[in-house]
This record gives sequence, C-alpha cells and structure tokens, in this order.
Amino acid sequence: MSTHVALLRGINVGGRNAVRMPDLVECFREAGYDDVRTHLQSGNVLFSPAPDEPRGPGPELEPVLDRVLAKRFGFAIPTVVRTRDELAATVEAAPPGHGSEELRSDVFFLKAPFTVEAAMAEVPELREGVDSIDPGPGALYFSRVAARATKTRIQKFLALPVFQQVTARSWRTTTRLLELLDEAA
Repeated sequence: MSTHVALLRGINVGGRNAVRMPDLVECFREAGYDDVRTHLQSGNVLFSPAPDEPRGPGPELEPVLDRVLAKRFGFAIPTVVRTRDELAATVEAAPPGHGSEELRSDVFFLKAPFTVEAAMAEVPELREGVDSIDPGPGALYFSRVAARATKTRIQKFLALPVFQQVTARSWRTTTRLLELLDEAA
C-alpha cells in the first residue's frame, strides 16, 4: 500500500517540462518503488519504498528521486516527499478556516533543507484583509480572500530564488492526497 507522496515541482506547467504520467509511474517502478500511482497531471506520485528499503522521513528520499528523475527525463525536477504521517501532520496543523469557501487556500511544501523559519523570513509584507500566511510542519499555509484574490501580494514571494525550494498544492489537492494514502492503507 502507498505510504509516501512525491510532489514534483514545475512539470506540465504552461507547456514546459512535459512529463506523461505513465512515464512517471514507470520511472518510479524502475527505480524500485512499489504501489506507484499518480494523481492529476501536476506531478503527485503515491508510492511505497521497496520492502528492503528503510522507511524513514520523506525528505530523506528527495535527493534520490531528484537524481532518478533528472536522469530519466533529462531536466531537473525538484521533488518534495512526505510520508503519510508527515502529510497528515501538515493537514492537521492547518490554521482555522484554511480551505474554507471564502478563501483560496494553498500549501507551500518546503524542500529539505529549506526550513519554515527561513521561508517565513523571505515572505514579503502581505496585503491586510486579503492575504495570510502561517507556518506549519515543513510547509507554509497561504490563503487569500477569494473575492479579493487579484489583490494578493504573494507574487513577490513566488518570484524569489528561494521559491525554487518550494512546491505548491491547493488545499483541495493536499487533502485529497491524504485521502488517497489513507484509502491505500
């Protein structure tokens, strides 16, 4: 049963870095991972380490997957990995109201060794009454009021070089990935 999720950064966005999901599944299987499947076209891979591999924290697998994916597809694909329990901790620690209908809510997953403290230090001043950002375990929770979403200032953070160490998922995708991991258990 799938125990981990790999969140790939920057594939299939705006016609760049095209990766077919069947090729991604095949790549993971050839690298020795089990129970491999994808969710959506944006690089969400559910998988389990091979039975003889250690099942430590997700970030321990990130450099291995970065190398495997770059070799297979010919370009860097930064990858953030979370175990089922790490993803559950991120979902459970969300601030009150995150994901409510009044908000557009995302989770910014941080690639090791980038820390929450370092990420928060880079966040520019946000627009009061529009944006909010909160720290969480290995992630930042970002929300903007849906009715005023065009007024957000988060683009300043997204344009910083440190954002290359972050991959974003909507709250809906994040919670769905946890559901899929739980269904596989």
